[in-house]
Amino acid sequence: MTTAERSLIMTGATRGIGFEAARDILRRRPDTHLVVLGRASSAGETLPLLRAISPHVSHVDIDLASRADVAAAGARLEDLLDSGALPPLWGLVLNAGVHLANALETTVDGYERTFAVNVMSTHQLLRQLHPHLRPPARIVVTVSDAHFGDLRHTGGTMPSPRWAVPDISRPGAYDRSGNVRAGRRAYVTSKLGGIYLVHEWSRQLPEGVDIVAYNPSLVVGTGLAREAGGAFPFLMRWVVPALAATPLVDTTVPAGRKLADAVLGTTPAATGAYIHRTKAVPSSKESYNPERERSLWDWLEQLPQEQSP
Repeated sequence: MTTAERSLIMTGATRGIGFEAARDILRRRPDTHLVVLGRASSAGETLPLLRAISPHVSHVDIDLASRADVAAAGARLEDLLDSGALPPLWGLVLNAGVHLANALETTVDGYERTFAVNVMSTHQLLRQLHPHLRPPARIVVTVSDAHFGDLRHTGGTMPSPRWAVPDISRPGAYDRSGNVRAGRRAYVTSKLGGIYLVHEWSRQLPEGVDIVAYNPSLVVGTGLAREAGGAFPFLMRWVVPALAATPLVDTTVPAGRKLADAVLGTTPAATGAYIHRTKAVPSSKESYNPERERSLWDWLEQLPQEQSP
């Protein structure tokens, strides 16, 4: 039996491309101890499937929409790493995300849920866990080419992002926030925010700890559209799968393998890069904005630090 020599912590590993990436990583790197960071309700079905590949799989419960819960999960992981119960940490994969049918859902802390899960929890986990990374290490943040908000990248299904921090962290910040289109705008804006975080964190992290943004592009079977509302679930279930035989669309298995390549460094990419499926390419022009990147960082840093129980 191979001994686990390094740890990888991953959100969004219980379904879709995250689950397939987790399986691929365990097969390719049997010396990895995978920590599935997610809700117990979904992890219960996934863990036996992952442990059938490797015994080195554990779970830490978390609600990414609660700052206190994220802090508690982070503290639990820190304790496990400090005590040696987990081997040294070499990677973080922040793959979880939500796409909602409106921009009104409120977290327990009073934030709009899309922004809280897709942006705020990402920064909070990085802030808490990055000191434990042992170089050479890699952080991967899953984003989306929907952040372009144009016809070429979204087929007209998504609006353009609207950047206004801190306003967009609050429920009801978009025009007609109860509508499906506002939910989509909140989603694409949050994915733009994820790229801003990657850019700023790449400037903050020490040498030997790389961070990249990963865009899987259009993937069927992920479950992301289940809360998106409008015609989106119908399109993802019945129309988009017909394109799966074309280069435009992936299914979860090849998309998961490509995410695994990004995590393992098989896909060459410098820190701060945007990986589109299998190669590093430029993200949108709007996504390169050091002033926005720094102001987002500063705003997130000044939020009250939640104390774990």
